Amino acid sequence: MRRVRLLAVTAALVCAGVTAAAALPAGAAADSSRPERIPLPGSAPAWTAAQAHDEGRVPASSAVTVRVYLADRDSAGLAARARAVSDPRSHMYAHYLTPQQIQQRYAPTQAQRDAVGAWLTGAGFRVVATDAHYVTVHGDAGSALRAFGARLHAYRKHGHVWTAPDGPASVPAIVAGDVLAVTGLDTSPHEVRHGRRDTLPGPATAFVNAPPTSAYYGQNPASSTPKAYGRTMPYVVKGYTGAQLRSAYGATASGLTGAGVRVAVVDAYDSPTLLSDAARYASAHGDAAYTAGQLVRDDAPTWTNTEPNTPKTPDGCGASGWYGEQTLDVEALHAMAPAAGVTYVGAASCQDNDLVDALNKIVDSKLATIVSDSWGEPENASDPSQDPVYDQIFETGANEGVGFYFSSGDNGDEQAATGTKQTDVPASLPWVTAVGGTSLAVGANGQYEFETGWGTDKALLSASGKTWASLPGAFLSGGGGGVSARTAEPSWQQGVVPSTLAGGHRTVPDVAADADPNTGFVVGQTQTFPNNTTAYSEYRIGGTSLAAPLFAGMQALAEQAAGRPLGFADPAIYQRYGTQALHDVTDTPYGKNVQLADVRVDYRNSVDATDGTVTSLRALGHDSSLHATAGYDEVTGVGSPSQDYLASFGASKGVPAAR
Repeated sequence: MRRVRLLAVTAALVCAGVTAAAALPAGAAADSSRPERIPLPGSAPAWTAAQAHDEGRVPASSAVTVRVYLADRDSAGLAARARAVSDPRSHMYAHYLTPQQIQQRYAPTQAQRDAVGAWLTGAGFRVVATDAHYVTVHGDAGSALRAFGARLHAYRKHGHVWTAPDGPASVPAIVAGDVLAVTGLDTSPHEVRHGRRDTLPGPATAFVNAPPTSAYYGQNPASSTPKAYGRTMPYVVKGYTGAQLRSAYGATASGLTGAGVRVAVVDAYDSPTLLSDAARYASAHGDAAYTAGQLVRDDAPTWTNTEPNTPKTPDGCGASGWYGEQTLDVEALHAMAPAAGVTYVGAASCQDNDLVDALNKIVDSKLATIVSDSWGEPENASDPSQDPVYDQIFETGANEGVGFYFSSGDNGDEQAATGTKQTDVPASLPWVTAVGGTSLAVGANGQYEFETGWGTDKALLSASGKTWASLPGAFLSGGGGGVSARTAEPSWQQGVVPSTLAGGHRTVPDVAADADPNTGFVVGQTQTFPNNTTAYSEYRIGGTSLAAPLFAGMQALAEQAAGRPLGFADPAIYQRYGTQALHDVTDTPYGKNVQLADVRVDYRNSVDATDGTVTSLRALGHDSSLHATAGYDEVTGVGSPSQDYLASFGASKGVPAAR
């Protein structure tokens, strides 16, 4: 999964010590029976205390731009109905609403908009933008002081100065039920960067896989390298094709193609060569050609934050780096569900507000019933004030029969990458399906051989070429998983996830699919080579960025089998736990005494042998502190789809028997 740094916005706000009357709409009277102000959950950033130097309050004249998200008129009712329509045991199961019905029953009213607008303008802000979901206003720190009850300070972090509140922000009680969240409280990019540009850069720097490789798992033994764990290990696969993955996961045998189903893919930006790359790739690998209107794009009107992430541009998203993500998502999805429609929705940047806009666009018009999202960031680096914004989108989608599938991350428990064990967001939010990773072995005839949890230790070949250095080597990457620190355990996980593991909190992932870059998918993309030429080329890729669109493609097939949308699918997926519909993946499919590994050769310069190669051994099933074990686990969740998974969703089928 490409690390998306999710940013929470555009500017600043807040301060303390004002009366409620100063921030109330004109003519409104205070209600003495309730508190004058209500705190906004998640509005006090933790990084200001732990990672930054406080340089004091900002001047009252400092410019401030704030986005205020509006709460639905019946948030509790929206959530309750989402639970009912998603629960296979409920009489309301799959009784979805149209976007028009959602608008009529739950959308914010004009009275809510008027109340919020009056409050903000009364505090000195000027409305600069509105849509169905939020109001954007501009003012200064004095306006913020009157509107939100927390002081705005300047904090120095990693050589840059950002503004943030020195404590929780709040809103007047009279509008608290109308305000879902406020972004702009924290201008820190959370390791992203700033800058604007209306055009996108060219294709990303090229990457080429070095030989030798295997056509299928185990096909080419690395007999010229030292044995490891008592055996000669195989070279990594060249990259599985759609035909191999469809066969291994039972799609080919099912005869399902995803016909009649549309899947949306959300990423930042839009590769200028996507359509030609996808068409060429499908033709080269025997996938069905795209029909007219099958692959469409719906992009943001402008692009921002396109620069690479550097110390000078700390809020840049690196637009060209997203092209490979987008291409992978589309090609993997089409490979798994060749007749499904694909709508690519390009966000203006990798910041939260822009990604939220892309997701809202899908829900507002029900552009698809399945949404594949291969992005996220560590929970502690994310903005908790955005959680209710995402949750409201996903609850709305659940009511419409729209399911969201998020990659769980590529750094295992995140300890090595961040210094703290944590999950990734949005994968750990309650209304999404978190897709973890496996290492998949596909046999000579496309048959499923085994899976382990995806977790890779890397050991280099010694200078003598006779031994592997320090087996099993150092942790390199692995499927994200663990227990969320801020999301409560949902009901569908209770009784499946061991209570000793969950401790009352959401655990991820929910399911898993192939993600190991060494057992990954071959993708085709136009790239920029060292001589500054651009050309279409193919390379193997992995990550839970692969697992998410693969599983989304499987869900498209399952929807075709069911004859209806599956919506938020976690309750239905967990209902299949312990049955023949799912592989119970473990790190040791051949027993604890059999360590599996691959041999991989890489070009030092990433494109050719001019500067030599590096040979390494990649041990399977070593995912940081996480382990794929019998039953639910933090690497693969309830497991990966088996040959019986799709059949279990057939219109006349029940849940398959337990193993």
